Amino acid sequence: MTARIDATFARCRAEGRAALVTYVMAGDPDPETSLSVLKALPESGADIVEFGLPFTDPMADGPAIQAAGLRALAAGQDLRKTLDLVARFREGNRDTPVVLMGYYNPIYVYGVTRFLDDALSAGIDGLIVVDLPPEEDEELCLPALAKGLAFIRLATPTTDAQRLPAVLKNTAGFVYYVSITGITGTATPDFGRVAEAVGRIRPHTELPVVVGFGVKTGAHAAEIARGADGVVVGSALVAALAGSLDADNRATSDTVAAVGDLVRELAEGVRGAGKAR
Repeated sequence: MTARIDATFARCRAEGRAALVTYVMAGDPDPETSLSVLKALPESGADIVEFGLPFTDPMADGPAIQAAGLRALAAGQDLRKTLDLVARFREGNRDTPVVLMGYYNPIYVYGVTRFLDDALSAGIDGLIVVDLPPEEDEELCLPALAKGLAFIRLATPTTDAQRLPAVLKNTAGFVYYVSITGITGTATPDFGRVAEAVGRIRPHTELPVVVGFGVKTGAHAAEIARGADGVVVGSALVAALAGSLDADNRATSDTVAAVGDLVRELAEGVRGAGKAR
């Protein structure tokens, strides 16, 4: 299943650019609107989709994504329904990689073996589980890799040279560099320092290095894309969706377009930034 991720990065390299990776929360603000948003992401220029797993106690998520998770949970979203949405997305899109991003508790409750089998059946390509460090690889990482699912690890500004090999050891698909210390969507990264950090990671892995946290605009995306293999945008998209909702947090006729419009801006920034290294 990592073939879709590998093919996407190969295509972006051939086009002389970084990949645009977009994040939205599954089930936000309701399952049907969430599916429409999911479909709109690649149609608007996203190369890879991260689909968030709603969870009651997120640790790394800022206010926008926390609120999105609560809206999704209030609408009845759970892990099974999230996999169902991806399966429905796959009925019309066989090429765009989909990565589930979230926390281990819902997967543990669901059952690891059952989850991996169902994720593969639904058309999932990879996993980002932010609260499972390398020391816990036997819980989910190694079983996922054995099934053919990429397990994507986060590197951060505090990941030093001694820690980096452990972070990269069982990583597959791509390396996700967190550009800021703290939670998502709360600060703008120092673009010069991000480029330096990506340069420090590259000699240690053959995987693409993508950068996320704090990227909000097409201009931000262009800055990151000049030195990275991919740019991740999440909180800004979730905030755009939230801004389109009515007073009762229900979707409006503007909801899907609000996300799609921002994705197009981000895609233009990435595509106009020049060749990724």
